[in-house]
Amino acid sequence: MHNTLEQVFGYPQFRPGQEKTLNAIMAGRSAAAIFPTGSGKSLCYQLSAVLLPHLTLVISPLLALMQDQLAFLQRHGIAAGSIDSAQSRDDASEVMARARSGELKILMVSVERLKNERFRNFLQQVPISLLVVDEAHCISEWGHNFRPDYLKLPDYQRQFNIPQVLLLTATATPKVIVDMQAKFAIAAEDVVTTGFYRPNLNLWVEPVRGQDKRRRLVEWMSERPGQPSIVYVTLQKTAEHIAEHLQRHGIQAEAYHAGLPHEQRDGIQKRFMGGQSNCIVATIAFGMGIDKSDIRNVVHFDLPKSIENYSQEIGRAGRDGQPSDCLVLANRDSLNVLENFVYGDTPELDGIRHVLDELQACAPQGEWEFMWGPLADNSNIRQLPLKTLLVQLELRGVIAPRYAYYAEYRFKYLEEPEALLARFEGERRDFVAAIIQTSKRARSWATVNFDALYEQHQAERNRVVKALDYFQEKGWVELESKLMTEVYTLLKTDFDPQALSAELHAGFTQHEHTEITRIHAMLDLFATDRCLGFRLAEYFGDSNAPQQCGHCSVCQGQVARLPAPPELPALVDKPFEALCGEFIHRHEQHTGSMPSAERVTRFLCGISVPLFTKLKARTIPGFAVLEEYPYAEVRNWSQSHL
Repeated sequence: MHNTLEQVFGYPQFRPGQEKTLNAIMAGRSAAAIFPTGSGKSLCYQLSAVLLPHLTLVISPLLALMQDQLAFLQRHGIAAGSIDSAQSRDDASEVMARARSGELKILMVSVERLKNERFRNFLQQVPISLLVVDEAHCISEWGHNFRPDYLKLPDYQRQFNIPQVLLLTATATPKVIVDMQAKFAIAAEDVVTTGFYRPNLNLWVEPVRGQDKRRRLVEWMSERPGQPSIVYVTLQKTAEHIAEHLQRHGIQAEAYHAGLPHEQRDGIQKRFMGGQSNCIVATIAFGMGIDKSDIRNVVHFDLPKSIENYSQEIGRAGRDGQPSDCLVLANRDSLNVLENFVYGDTPELDGIRHVLDELQACAPQGEWEFMWGPLADNSNIRQLPLKTLLVQLELRGVIAPRYAYYAEYRFKYLEEPEALLARFEGERRDFVAAIIQTSKRARSWATVNFDALYEQHQAERNRVVKALDYFQEKGWVELESKLMTEVYTLLKTDFDPQALSAELHAGFTQHEHTEITRIHAMLDLFATDRCLGFRLAEYFGDSNAPQQCGHCSVCQGQVARLPAPPELPALVDKPFEALCGEFIHRHEQHTGSMPSAERVTRFLCGISVPLFTKLKARTIPGFAVLEEYPYAEVRNWSQSHL
């Protein structure tokens, strides 16, 4: 181990926790490494992958993280590859061939890739030594960034006969650690935590009223000219406004959020990493996989979503070990907006029932085909909670994913059909002629008719798709595919839809309570009268942090008394009919029924669901008019009027 550390990676010694984790893996046991951001978790799987006999399969939640890690592995001469959605079919096939031949030591994929039947078949032919789960807190529904597909990883481990697992994360509370351990049968002594206290981070919580936050941010940034800084906000529009505001006050800043085109985001990130740009105003879309060691300031202009998010976001500061400042401009103004995000992810009971009814209707075929967009529209459930719902059905043994395919293919001839046909002879020529003849050609695009091809020429879909891929590769056609269709096998169809939808809805409601509690735990942390560094470490079960760090706002004698939000007029005095009349009318016209109190509440609090897009709800007077109010209060008020 020590030789490999020095010869392959060029490090003279291990960092805290690394050797203990590696010893467990090399002894043939599963382990979990829970180290703070930036303290060398990745080396634990990279080094063991070099020493283990077979492939190491790494599950990573983000493309950006994978690309960074692959570049690092290639620099150190370690054979590694990834399969991701941005790749061509040829590139993916080449990576699989290298894995099959035993040339690859590390293969990185997203968890969603494991839903693909073709990929699962491939994994069953390849011996795998170790399954690595990066950002492993995603496994637990008590963890933040919960990713429903991660719940299936223990099943996949059994399915592919992978003897060992290594879990990596920087943010796991004691409850999440117990959950992770139980799911993968990891012994308590093989859970390695190195503590959450970072002595070089100065944590400041400043109580600031909403109307004073911009002024205070400009002051703070002006005192630290040119230092690499990230300012975190909740909403995309806030990112734009604050970046503009800083620029107007002579502070060069760029906004970064998921609503920007990919190339633009990429450019902003590259400028920041290269030091041409020093201040990014970002939603939490920014930062995963950002390995910039000299970030000196992390400012939370808006409250973070949870203590875990806060810990992860400040963890991007001071990775070079130099003192860095982390400031929260704290008040309770945006509290209801944060809570409303949580309530928006709980599907309505009849939405869940709609999905179960659709599923049972396919019982005779034994197979269920759907597209995410239309299923989300028809059930009125946003896509992320819809994915969670399907994973819950998988875990209950109701359905199992088989594969996904593109429902529609169309192509544009880059050379005349006659010339294309002339390239083939015999049976192949007949097959190509059939594709040309059955594909309906509009002005420039021809749409493939799979049914006609099968009926008239017994041409299998797979063969047609392969041929089209080949034509594109040769530069004879330009190919486009769309409408991704998911195919699931039905394992159980005799369930009681009413009882099961109630049970699933109760699960979502339970999760909603957990998330709301998490937000309030964060407020309690910021308003504490005990050392912030100590309190943060304690939340993550680390009792070795100093009781007084001496360099946080509390240790400096400033306990944050968070200002109450501005007083809101009582709901009792609001005119219900004037606020919702138009929405109720349009809802009845469109659906033929009255909206439920839940749906009216979502409209008034400005929470989007698929149906609202159809109704153009944002253009109806009253949309989001009560977004400042607590969701539960608006719901009670709506119920009393309906």
